[in-house]
Amino acid sequence: MYQPSRRKLFSLAAVAPFAGGLLAAESARGETAPQPAREKIRQRYFPNVVLRTQDDRQVRFYDDLVKDKVVTINMFYAKCEEICPLVIANLARVQRLLGDKVGRDVFMLSISLKPETDTPAALKSYAEMHGARPGWTFLTGAPADVEQLRRRLGFTNPDSLVDKDINQHIGNVRYGNEPLMLWGACPGQASPEWIVESISWMIRPETKSAVSAAAAAVKG
Repeated sequence: MYQPSRRKLFSLAAVAPFAGGLLAAESARGETAPQPAREKIRQRYFPNVVLRTQDDRQVRFYDDLVKDKVVTINMFYAKCEEICPLVIANLARVQRLLGDKVGRDVFMLSISLKPETDTPAALKSYAEMHGARPGWTFLTGAPADVEQLRRRLGFTNPDSLVDKDINQHIGNVRYGNEPLMLWGACPGQASPEWIVESISWMIRPETKSAVSAAAAAVKG
């Protein structure tokens, strides 16, 4: 298994206390008692929209798929002939490298950008074609809900004209530890070994200790 260096781990851990620092500043200015950082992040980035899995099971995005988990998230559509097949094939290699950690320590989420045509049955066939195993969920939903997720999760292009063209959609993969509020992103076509290493920063037990130590240093 790929192991991150201590330097990488602690530089990542430094992200988590930042939200707490902002909340402390609000309190110092005499503003209304702020919400916990985790709840503010949930409200801003993780709308609890209803989706359907490749097994035609109804789920809520935050409550059922993200809350209390380490996850990877990418967006694709089944009939894409550009970046999607390359990213999905790469994630299949990531899944193999992670082995039995998928579905136990980390959960992979792939959300269709064309929910109008990507039915649960179509997604199931697509998942089977790419060798997806338990722990890797393919998702569809109402177009408005999928678009809300796309924008909240940051799968957008700053050029509005490019952003409207689904054929040029962002091929990134987001990954994170939801309870620890640690999030990152990488190109979906990056080396599978590098993606696995990035994910491992989120699931190693030492991550929690590093975050705690960084938070204590900020308070001190």
